[in-house]
Amino acid sequence: MIVVTGAAGFIGSNVITGLNRARYKDLVLVDDFSRPERERNYTGKQFIAMVDRRDFPVWVQNNHRYIQMILHLGARTDTTEFSWEVFQELNVNYSQEVFKLCIEYGLPIIYASSAATYGLGEHGYLDSHDVVMQLNPLNPYGRSKNEFDKWVIAQEQAPFFWAGLKFFNVYGPNEYHKGRMASVVYHAFKQIQETGGMRLFRSHHPDFADGEQSRDFIYVKDVVSVIIFLMENRPASGLYNLGTGKASSFLDLVTSTFRAMEIEPSISFIDTPEDIRDKYQYFTEANMNKLRNAGYSGEFTSLEKGIYEYVSNYLTDNMVN
Repeated sequence: MIVVTGAAGFIGSNVITGLNRARYKDLVLVDDFSRPERERNYTGKQFIAMVDRRDFPVWVQNNHRYIQMILHLGARTDTTEFSWEVFQELNVNYSQEVFKLCIEYGLPIIYASSAATYGLGEHGYLDSHDVVMQLNPLNPYGRSKNEFDKWVIAQEQAPFFWAGLKFFNVYGPNEYHKGRMASVVYHAFKQIQETGGMRLFRSHHPDFADGEQSRDFIYVKDVVSVIIFLMENRPASGLYNLGTGKASSFLDLVTSTFRAMEIEPSISFIDTPEDIRDKYQYFTEANMNKLRNAGYSGEFTSLEKGIYEYVSNYLTDNMVN
């Protein structure tokens, strides 16, 4: 059986859908299932058990002989939370506990890291283990992900296969519950629908014009495809970037959202709040050579196509998706 932690969340629930479509039905879902607003993310999916995240370590001890793979996607992802203790407990300590169980029982594991580990990108966006110790994340969330990456790399023992995926800016269905942490696409759709226009942060960097701040945006369905590839093929263990390898501007993103909604673009700019201005990333772009060299040959969805599918198939007919 395959275990998915964070199963009620954004990426986790999409992974379950992808696994079901690939005819994997022997799934165990792990999460905090107490939030009723997230029930729709796993209702109707095919799985054999649900386990509360707090009970999961003991459950592994009792059921390890049946586990084929752990997809550890559960985490605290709020970049506006600045309590290190919260991230230490949920993203570092808990993940270490899960990883130690994988070492003890010989279980392969794929876990969620983040491009937030790269900070301002002063060391580039290369998923080499050589640069992990030098990275300077901008917030406790990014720091927690990098601390766990550093800990994993430093282990003298490891599962026979492990992969830490540095997710870049993921967007797509099932993120309705994430509030401020939902993707720019989701927020753009809501703001355009409610006001007819979209406000973007003004640039406070001399090298970037307003709206030309850029990110590597990746459609969640491409993330699922990569996870299934790694799960089935198990190439060399290590950290892997998971973006498209192509940065796109916020202007491009918002313009594509207007087009998908068949509305004439109306874009204005506001100052970036001072409390996050010095922590603001102006450019991210994943170096994807490592994943390509590992054998992944799938094409990544273009931003325009991904937004059109997301808006047309999920957001237009159902605003809470």
